[in-house]
Amino acid sequence: MQTQPRPQEWADVTPDTARRLLTAAVQAFAERGYHATTTRDIAARAGMSPAALYIHYRTKEELLHRISGVGHRLALGILDRARASDGTPAERLARAVRDFVRWHAEHHTTARVVQYELGALSAEHHAEIVALRRSSEAAVRQIVEDGVAAGAFRVPDVRGTTLAVLSLCIDVARWFRADGPRTPEEVGELYAGLALRMVGCDDGA
Repeated sequence: MQTQPRPQEWADVTPDTARRLLTAAVQAFAERGYHATTTRDIAARAGMSPAALYIHYRTKEELLHRISGVGHRLALGILDRARASDGTPAERLARAVRDFVRWHAEHHTTARVVQYELGALSAEHHAEIVALRRSSEAAVRQIVEDGVAAGAFRVPDVRGTTLAVLSLCIDVARWFRADGPRTPEEVGELYAGLALRMVGCDDGA
């Protein structure tokens, strides 16, 4: 079951017509995939003519780049806030995973596009988004390193474990359903506990 992208995700996108096109593109890319979606499909979903789309976005790839950039910056903000927050490394890791997972569940339609359509970006745009992803990885890795240094985490491979934690969180966008048995908050709590066990911390947070 696909759900409509939430308007607040794109609150900073103006004017309204540009925002409507962006949300239409998210829905189309999530349902059909980037390559199977045409600019005509996107314009029709937004209730506009194909010519209207080119007033705001020169290409379909530019739309994907805007969507991916917004999504990755939101994700990085979530993880950076957790990294810089007060509390033990276990509390900070639990907070990072809980909030990151909840975002991927609440915004699963957008997150699916953000996380799984990177290969369609141009080389320049792909490099920009990869840099954001590396910053997200660095935020979580810092929390894990802090836990290891404090003796709270038992992690023989910090980088590998960090990637495993992030992959676990991101995959929520692939399978989460709004009409499923768990709420975004419940999935976030479950995954926070799983992440703590992955780093060898059984105390909870």
